[in-house]
Amino acid sequence: MQSLFDKLWDNHVVSELPGGGALIAIDRVFLHERTGAAALNSLSAAGRPVADPARVFAVMDHIVDTRPGRSDQTLMPGGQAFITETRAAAKAAGITLFDVNDPDQGIVHVVSPELGIVLPGCTLIAPDSHTCTQGAFGALAWGIGSSEAEHAMATGTLRLTKPKSMRVTFTGILPKGVTPKDMILTLLARYSAAGGKGHAVEFTGDAVKALDMEGRMTLCNMATEFSAMSGFIAPDEKTFEYLKERRYAPSGSDWDKALESWQELCSDKGAYFDQEIEIDANGISPMVSWGTNPGQTIGINETVPDDAQSGPLQYIALEKGQPIKGVPIDAAFIGSCTNSRLSDLRRAAALLKDKKVTDGIKAICVPGSSRVKREAEAEGIDQIFKDAGFEWRESGCSMCFYAGGESFDAGSRVISTTNRNFESRQGPNVKTHIASPETVVASAIAGAIADPREIANG
Repeated sequence: MQSLFDKLWDNHVVSELPGGGALIAIDRVFLHERTGAAALNSLSAAGRPVADPARVFAVMDHIVDTRPGRSDQTLMPGGQAFITETRAAAKAAGITLFDVNDPDQGIVHVVSPELGIVLPGCTLIAPDSHTCTQGAFGALAWGIGSSEAEHAMATGTLRLTKPKSMRVTFTGILPKGVTPKDMILTLLARYSAAGGKGHAVEFTGDAVKALDMEGRMTLCNMATEFSAMSGFIAPDEKTFEYLKERRYAPSGSDWDKALESWQELCSDKGAYFDQEIEIDANGISPMVSWGTNPGQTIGINETVPDDAQSGPLQYIALEKGQPIKGVPIDAAFIGSCTNSRLSDLRRAAALLKDKKVTDGIKAICVPGSSRVKREAEAEGIDQIFKDAGFEWRESGCSMCFYAGGESFDAGSRVISTTNRNFESRQGPNVKTHIASPETVVASAIAGAIADPREIANG
């Protein structure tokens, strides 16, 4: 009896290594402009070519400007060099690059599924901790460092110690107005940001099976906030339907062969897990972080815990016992690899239609890819956002994190669809509350942290 993780692992073991660990075959490598040039140039300086350029991809997403009319220039000091050097290094290495204004440009974890680069059963790595997003397709995907990217590009392998296994089962069904973002935030709130440390996590249960692929990506995205090595979901008919006829997916008879093998990618009945967690999805409500790590999160109608640590409270400027609902905000952000896909924008726009952002609130929407942006504009979603008072941007990571470029005003309070609420994550001394797109929109309309279900009900 094997778990899905056991199958993914065993299918990629090249050799067991003395002293523990194994050499694991790597099927896909993704780079971005913040570290891509460094990895490629270091490999070139060592006289080592990319072993299989067709398996390596690069994208401009992390520090690229998202303001309309963008070019190679960025607000980050020296940022333009990261872009031009990655472009030159990618060309020299012969790898596929999705450049600044390429129609397929976007955040790596949005672009890869859109194009069918990630596939069930594959291993995929990138120098980004949210690579686990792509585990939603039954892949083993995880974040690595630049030196590991070099090794994988040169050899097609990585040395890895097998982590423990965990199964997180969400039973029941999500109530109306509750989202996959609320599911993962509930897990973090109940079991802490360190709850998955040392584990590879399989998400399962009726509530997970009911999610569409974009919802599953949101769930897997924040496995890294749970401190897990990766998070993944067994592929099913929804997965196969999503991937069919994508550019890099198999076609014809190759598709039929692949489908036959993909259907075996599930945990066997009776498979062993080192740890099991079960959560009743029926009891989940919209969630909002109150502190400075994603585990410091509560339901929208709850109060800041009485045992909250003084450090996070002092930074976030809240008090023990204070209701989270009604806390005034200065800004609202929709974007990031967690919640910037078309379904996210559709749901947000449905709440936002014919409403206005409160005066004085800086509100920004950044689609996750150029394709998402085009498709949203074709549906008129952009106009709904703009009419309501949101800025409508080009795709990229944008203000998910502050790297010395664009940020929110120092000390401001932001409600955000991003994945991290660390100190100064979105700008100097910025206070970030992470939540779902619906909660962000509801809060932008109210001018304070608000329950999206109340906005939906008028």
